[in-house]
Amino acid sequence: MSDRFVKHQRVRIADRDAPGHVRTPVYARGREGRIERVLPRFLNPEREAYGVNEGTDVTLYRVRIDQSALWPDYDGPADDVLELEIYEHWLEPADRPHPEEVTP
Repeated sequence: MSDRFVKHQRVRIADRDAPGHVRTPVYARGREGRIERVLPRFLNPEREAYGVNEGTDVTLYRVRIDQSALWPDYDGPADDVLELEIYEHWLEPADRPHPEEVTP
């Protein structure tokens, strides 16, 4: 299985509720960033936490997000960033319309 995203690609972290064990921080959901690094594939920790992993592995990505995109009142240096490691199933291309912008 090939990786869905490539280094430097703009992505959005999915903004969805997920019960139980989730490694994606709430404060980062719905935010856009850029793939800094494609990391190895690992067992899906959201399934593994409950012992129901069928051997499904997913690619992990290091995503770089501007601090000002995370925190509206951020007044630190303009080039401050946060790097998060996010699993592929939590990412979508940034050029896809944000779910809140889609009209039925």
